[in-house]
Amino acid sequence: MALLELDNVHTYYGNIHALKGISITVDKGEIVTLIGSNGAGKTTTLKTISGVLQPKEGTITLEGRRIDRVPAHNIVTLGICQSPEGRRIFPRLTTLENLEMGAFHRSDKAGIDQDMERVFELFPRLKERRSQQGGTLSGGEQQMLAIGRALMSRPRILLLDEPSMGLSPVLVEAIFQIILDI
Repeated sequence: MALLELDNVHTYYGNIHALKGISITVDKGEIVTLIGSNGAGKTTTLKTISGVLQPKEGTITLEGRRIDRVPAHNIVTLGICQSPEGRRIFPRLTTLENLEMGAFHRSDKAGIDQDMERVFELFPRLKERRSQQGGTLSGGEQQMLAIGRALMSRPRILLLDEPSMGLSPVLVEAIFQIILDI
């Protein structure tokens, strides 16, 4: 059984038919990349999977369970988390507070502490900057923070939208290596 499956999914923005019958199967442990030009539907696909947008047709299943009508905040509790395009961190919160926001639905303090340490191992710069406001971090550090925040939800499926946008080639390589390590 597939971990995640989209079958003939159609999503609209008002009257605009953005996704036209997309079907994708993702197995456990797989890394899947959506490649396409601007406006091709990559972000719309991720928003539809994460429940931000509701498909008008088709089905989305997580380990055989339909999730295409589940609200976004419940999708996170099922194990799907999205790190959105443009980083979208909380600029006035500290790095530590931003990471804690990723675990908002969790109550296991020991597990949260363990995951926080794991994020700091993956992104040592975040540990150094844990008391600094997110909005004052560099672009690369903000991207690390956005991914770290998503990891704090302990996802089974991590959706990364444009994880390399606006980063130097050196940082892009580092981010992609961390993605492989995850």
